[in-house]
Amino acid sequence: MHDEVTVHMAAPAERIWDVVSDIRNTGRFSPETVDAQWLGGATGPAVGVRFRGKVVRNGRGPTYWSECEITACEPGREFGFVVLLPGGRRINHWHFRFTPAPAPDGTAGTDVTESFRLEPSAGTRLYWTLLGWARGRTNREGMRTTLERIRAVVEDPAV
Repeated sequence: MHDEVTVHMAAPAERIWDVVSDIRNTGRFSPETVDAQWLGGATGPAVGVRFRGKVVRNGRGPTYWSECEITACEPGREFGFVVLLPGGRRINHWHFRFTPAPAPDGTAGTDVTESFRLEPSAGTRLYWTLLGWARGRTNREGMRTTLERIRAVVEDPAV
């Protein structure tokens, strides 16, 4: 009930982290989460801060808003959040890890890993048993798309 994708980016971890941790950028990169907004007067990331994301499931629908809470927020190292069900129950953890990996010529580079992990419960185990093969593939493809779109931005010196 988890998976991850890693993409190397020719940019420093701090630059990539700045792009990823500003959830207002989510719609630029994610194939399913098309918008995100800070909640509760927040204007930036910190552990415990909440935001909501507008999801277009599988890129087609249904469309809905999910509330999320930031669970990891260390500049240049990691950024993570959990998707909450109505009532505040945790359902899905999303995480980005930034590992410095300089290029052979010594220029800054970073391996960026995006991962998801479903919260263990009878419901998620049943879901994963029945539909996990399809959802897992969709999540892997979505994570790769997200990371490739981020890479295009952070590797462009004009951005």
